[in-house]
Amino acid sequence: MTKNVYSFGGGKAEGSVELKNLLGGKGANLAEMSSLGIDVPPGFTITTEICNHYTSHDSAYPDDLAAEVDVAMAQMEEIMGQPFGSGDNPMLVSVRSGARASMPGMMDTVLNLGLNDETVVALAKASGDERFAYDSYRRFIQMYSDVVLGVDHAYFEDILDDTKLRLGVSMDTALSADDWKDIIAQYKREVEKETGKPFPQHPREQLWGSISSVFESWMNNRAIVYRKLHNIPQSWGTAVNVQAMVFGNMGEDCATGVCFTRNPATGENLFYGEFLVNAQGEDVVAGIRTPQPLTKEDKIAQNSRMLSFEEAMPDVYVELCKVREVLESHYKDMQDMEFTVQKGRLWMLQTRAGKRTAKASLGIALDMQKEGLLNKQEAIMQINPHQLDQLLHPMLDPDAEREILATGLPASPGAAVGRIVFSSKDAELWVANKEKVILVRTETSPEDISGMYVAEGVLTSRGGMTSHAAVVARGMGKPCVSGAGDIHVDYNNKTMKVLGSVYNEGDTITLDGTSGEIISGSVPMVQPELTGAFAELMEWVDEIRTMGVRANAETPLDAKTARKFGAEGIGLSRTEHMFFDPERIVHMREMILAKDLEARKVALDKLLPYQRKDFTELFEIMEGLPVTIRLLDPPLHEFIPHGESEVTAVAEAAGIKVADVKARAEELHEVNPMLGHRGSRLGLTYPEIYEMQARAIFEAASDITIKGGTVEPEVMIPLVVNLREFEFFKVLVDKIADQVKAETGASFKYLVGTMIELPRACLRAGEIAKSAEFFSFGTNDLTQTTFGYSRDDAGSFLDDYYANGILTNDPFVTIDQDGVGELVILAKQRGDETRPGMKMGICGEHGGDPDSVEFCHRIGLTYVSCSPYRVPIARLSAAQAVLKQG
Repeated sequence: MTKNVYSFGGGKAEGSVELKNLLGGKGANLAEMSSLGIDVPPGFTITTEICNHYTSHDSAYPDDLAAEVDVAMAQMEEIMGQPFGSGDNPMLVSVRSGARASMPGMMDTVLNLGLNDETVVALAKASGDERFAYDSYRRFIQMYSDVVLGVDHAYFEDILDDTKLRLGVSMDTALSADDWKDIIAQYKREVEKETGKPFPQHPREQLWGSISSVFESWMNNRAIVYRKLHNIPQSWGTAVNVQAMVFGNMGEDCATGVCFTRNPATGENLFYGEFLVNAQGEDVVAGIRTPQPLTKEDKIAQNSRMLSFEEAMPDVYVELCKVREVLESHYKDMQDMEFTVQKGRLWMLQTRAGKRTAKASLGIALDMQKEGLLNKQEAIMQINPHQLDQLLHPMLDPDAEREILATGLPASPGAAVGRIVFSSKDAELWVANKEKVILVRTETSPEDISGMYVAEGVLTSRGGMTSHAAVVARGMGKPCVSGAGDIHVDYNNKTMKVLGSVYNEGDTITLDGTSGEIISGSVPMVQPELTGAFAELMEWVDEIRTMGVRANAETPLDAKTARKFGAEGIGLSRTEHMFFDPERIVHMREMILAKDLEARKVALDKLLPYQRKDFTELFEIMEGLPVTIRLLDPPLHEFIPHGESEVTAVAEAAGIKVADVKARAEELHEVNPMLGHRGSRLGLTYPEIYEMQARAIFEAASDITIKGGTVEPEVMIPLVVNLREFEFFKVLVDKIADQVKAETGASFKYLVGTMIELPRACLRAGEIAKSAEFFSFGTNDLTQTTFGYSRDDAGSFLDDYYANGILTNDPFVTIDQDGVGELVILAKQRGDETRPGMKMGICGEHGGDPDSVEFCHRIGLTYVSCSPYRVPIARLSAAQAVLKQG
């Protein structure tokens, strides 16, 4: 019989961290902590396989699951010495999700389960605190009704707010047990009104309702969006964790908190976190109350007047510090922990690898290596390549003037400038209209995930460093300032009031997520300096990786940026981008509008000096490193305008009639231009274009060589389908090279190769390699032509493919290893058979995607090429690929 339920607690566990895929991250780590002897409330985990069964069998469970749950629940009762949902001292439970990848706040949770009209009386008597018992019951009704019964939580908030207004109090803590009883009665009436049924009183019914709701939340919209953003497959499913409740809200000797073994924003080896006295866990992360600092050092740094946990509960703080040491040493990684103190006893509710900024990630990995916790290889594997992107973009200019409006908590570092919006929906609408926005909220919730993703940064007036906004923004690499108490958000009027000033939707502000400053207007940015930990990490990865990393670049700025980030050459220079400069586009259009060969050559002669200058600059910057130059690829119609005023301007500049320009545009129009007259097909019709470009390349190479420099040009023919087509162009290129050598007396080496970007070219690669000296796989077009998807249009339907489990990743972001990847492997094998040791790389967008880089290493490509800012990501990914292979 398949085991579906794994118990933990009492110093023992049936699971372990090795079963993370089956038990989810939370369940595996609860089992691991229990086995380490750490005080963990007992419980059990229902596996991720049950989630997949539930979603694929019309919300039905395997027949034997209920019996397994009953056995596990009996074990919990034995460890706690309390019966579930009955008796004089009832055991209550929580029901939480737990996927193998952390998805903070994306799925549902139910706390205080097992309370009803009878057990609340027993809880009041057992705890000696009637107010606590009825507060717990009202929390349960509110949470269960929202999560399981589908009653909008706003109804309960309105009841609570109306009651406090009637009683003249502002804080929940001012309400008495009798007040809570009255509120509970109103809550239950609201539930019956909305559902047509009374609030469920049977604990077993409550339990299974909650378990089912957590499984169902795997498919809620916010979870789906989060999985899409973080590349988490739907097939992974979530586990469900049922755990005995311990209470941080039973009095002043109780507390709840969240802590990190190191600072998740800076990486410093300092214990870091927040807590609340007399509260439950959701109070800390929801931002409803501003939490207190964990340590005295944090208190001083935050200029807080509130007692730190270290001061409020010194003995328990010492215990927590010991747990910190045990867990970090055991997992060899920075941990994010949740804890509760009940009547002076410390209970650990969760540990997981803590989300951190890129700066912190580097600092932690390098520090742990120096401390002996990790070796270099382990430190490299600990860093998420995607996070490096955060380090490679501009920050606020420290010398620029700043009109600081307010200061909050520096929840996620980096800088952002944008126009204020007050809802996730508005953020998406403004960004769709090409506006950069800052999402301003009182506090964020999981429903805000889409708006946070498109915004430049996030600002909240409530919440701490571990609030939803802070955790999610750090994971996304978005700057975030939270807990800015001087800011008052008015959603109805779409305004933000700051110390007497009013800011409206659309006004521009700047966030400094590193300092917590909110600044009026737009502050200039400066480029980052890549030194210290970043430079040291890059030295380590370069010692390990075996695959080269180049950059896609065609401007001097791109080339210089690429070199700064460690590119070992240019893997793709798109020459068409060079023609859109205002000085050049005139001559390009003149060439396109020319009526005969001689007229085209006149226009091309005007373009030649520009191209030669472009290539000279690239060669000089690359200082002898290889530079792969793709000859003109796009169809000519892309260079012809279609607006009336632009067409008129082109006609005047060319000295021809407007009608002639329109006629030429119509002549060039194609139904499907990406499969039309472009690339080598264009070069075959107009070989004089490729002749001009080849001459520009070789004249630039001659200039560098004559001056004593070194060049390594690689001329790349796009979109070929067979050997004969390629040889047509190789003869052309070789002829121009010989002419230039004869004219200049220079001697230089060069290669002529092709972009393999069509399935037929992959199939005929062995034949093409007889003449081609290198292959560069153009995986953007290869993906388009293999799938039959248009890259520009696929976004409109790919979501349906993810939702139905047909695709798990966007094939234009991560290479499709089963289809496109197989074609690449086939082409490489056939090319190698013809020309052993042939230089081969990829130059599509996949060159900067970590999973695609790993694939390229595994099949033995020479290099990957990517955008300049993704070069460090590719370098790290290439090193990790070596280590994964062992």
